[in-house]
Amino acid sequence: MKALRICVLGGTGFVGSHLVFRLADLGHSITIPTRRPARHREFRVHPGVQLVEANPYDHDRLSALLQNTDVVINLVGILNETGNSRFQTAHVELPGAIVKSMRAAGVTRLLHMSALNANVNESHSRYLKTKGAGEDLVHQTPGIKTTSFRPSVIFGPGDSFFNRFASLLALSPLVFPLACAKARFAPVYIGNVVDAFIEALGNERTIGQRLELCGPGEYSLGELVRYTARLTGRKTFVIELPDILSRLQAMLLGLLPGKPFSLDNYYSLRIDSVCKNNALPELGIQPRSVESVVPTYLGDASMRARYFRFRATARRQG
Repeated sequence: MKALRICVLGGTGFVGSHLVFRLADLGHSITIPTRRPARHREFRVHPGVQLVEANPYDHDRLSALLQNTDVVINLVGILNETGNSRFQTAHVELPGAIVKSMRAAGVTRLLHMSALNANVNESHSRYLKTKGAGEDLVHQTPGIKTTSFRPSVIFGPGDSFFNRFASLLALSPLVFPLACAKARFAPVYIGNVVDAFIEALGNERTIGQRLELCGPGEYSLGELVRYTARLTGRKTFVIELPDILSRLQAMLLGLLPGKPFSLDNYYSLRIDSVCKNNALPELGIQPRSVESVVPTYLGDASMRARYFRFRATARRQG
């Protein structure tokens, strides 16, 4: 694949940080628009990455920034509404602003991060509804060649899933009341998500497709939280709350600063986050399991050492 000039919106986040450095290592030139470049100095260490101060909602500024760009990648998303962050703004208005600026600049290729179960007709979760509306918008814009990605929960070093539950378990060492414990996930490794984006760059057959991304295993939320407890050496008793108490917990925690759990999260979790048609094997990507990755970055040093000894023994015996 030839070297491309790629603009990545949301490039300083969890997925962005993994994707940007992989793309830069492959020889692509990456531009990351951000309102506060000084906060992300770690990206300046790679000569192929450029941080540019810009408001992505400013049509003239973004259109100018996209001049001489080959591909736009949109990774922007929020899980809860806090402060001035709103689902409609992040998931619908921003994609609209992006494709408008792309057309003005003559850029046609877009890779767009959506979400599994995104659906404009969703009646309860505004996260899923607006994600679906934004996804439909970019696919329906004339002249824009869009591939969208619909992952289940993403895990890997620096994730906000296993690491978040590890922190919450540390705050509640004896008993942990867990809402929506029966919700099911097929967690997908961040490295595989990055692989999918890179594969789509050079694969025109993915244009127009909405690619579901899942790992090889399905788990309930309760199973994943108990697994996190074991890895971190916690003997916490996880109590699976019934639906009425799960809803009540969401209502109460949604009132706290930062919204650790909200009513919209509750509604999202009522729909299992598992793939009907996992695109990773179709793209030639072997999905990595939770068990093969999470122990390498989660847990105390003794637990990680025990894991690596086990893996070494298993390889010798295999």
